[in-house]
Amino acid sequence: MQSIIQEALKYTEQEKSLAGADNDGGFDEFGQPRIVIIGCGGAGNNTIKRLYNMGVENAETICINTDKQDLDRTRADKKILIGKTLTRGLGAGGYPEIGRKAAELARGTLESVLKDADLVFVTAGMGGGTGTGVAPVVAEVAKEQGAIVIGMVSSPFKVEGSRSQKAQDGIEALRKAADTVVILDNQRLLSHVPNLPIDQALSVMDQIIAETVKGLTETITEYSLINLDYADVRATMGCGGIAVMMVGESKNQNKSQEVVKAALNHPLLDVDYRGATGCLIHITGGPDMSLQEAMEIGEQLTYEISDEAKVTIGARVLEEYEGRVRVMAIMTGVQQKAGGFSATSTMNTASVRSKDVNLSASRDNIIDFI
Repeated sequence: MQSIIQEALKYTEQEKSLAGADNDGGFDEFGQPRIVIIGCGGAGNNTIKRLYNMGVENAETICINTDKQDLDRTRADKKILIGKTLTRGLGAGGYPEIGRKAAELARGTLESVLKDADLVFVTAGMGGGTGTGVAPVVAEVAKEQGAIVIGMVSSPFKVEGSRSQKAQDGIEALRKAADTVVILDNQRLLSHVPNLPIDQALSVMDQIIAETVKGLTETITEYSLINLDYADVRATMGCGGIAVMMVGESKNQNKSQEVVKAALNHPLLDVDYRGATGCLIHITGGPDMSLQEAMEIGEQLTYEISDEAKVTIGARVLEEYEGRVRVMAIMTGVQQKAGGFSATSTMNTASVRSKDVNLSASRDNIIDFI
């Protein structure tokens, strides 16, 4: 058995060196899934700017805003100013109905940029005018084009008063249009970074969203030893409803146990995840991360969810992660606890299958959290 293992390791190194070779086998016409990442409003544009600066492979970044000044300050592959006749480029003034009307007037433009998209991420801050009003319209148009749509939005702090109701209404509208909506609660972010200045704390939220989108995108489109493909993501994220993101990192000796504990103890939304209908797990580790460790992380994270849930695991191996491991998990179809945003939804049960586990690995660059 040892000789077989040694031979396997030798050929693995050879195959790594050939991974980037020009050997498409004549299948160019099939291409890759078209992935579009759209930021709506100020908060969404901040996330896109972070993604653009980090560099995300095989995806197009788009910023949409009613505020020309804010749009000028951001960076993206494409920028779209909407509602020119409504706001004269001065923003929606905190009124979601103005943001939505501006998006409706620009529906033709949205249809054009989303044509042939396979996977669309829609990111926004809920509670303001542009992001809250525009994001649901973008999701509607993307769905009409046949894409899987994943909303990734942040909810306001408790002290922001009336923005909370606007956020709840916006999330409900987005939930009806998108396949899955991942909510990241700024209030719960405080438990992670209680002493940071507010601009730096919000920058952490941008980083969480940006790294998650980048990681998922590049794990789908970049070379991987065991492929995590678009069909896996479509089956998992197409389950519908509200989703929660869990983030954990560990440098301890028992990394697989500690990273799961960190993730489960610090979800970015107050939910009961045990009824989740799907789970997408993204693991980043160093060359020292074993297959067994990756699978243990997946098993422990999903221990309490339904055996019928669709579970997909992607893992990346990065040199700079030597001695540590990070996990980001998105659990779909969760139920929020009393007092939070409504998570009641009709699940797309046709896409819920028995619990499968897929493991992929790719080698990319990633920027650490702030």
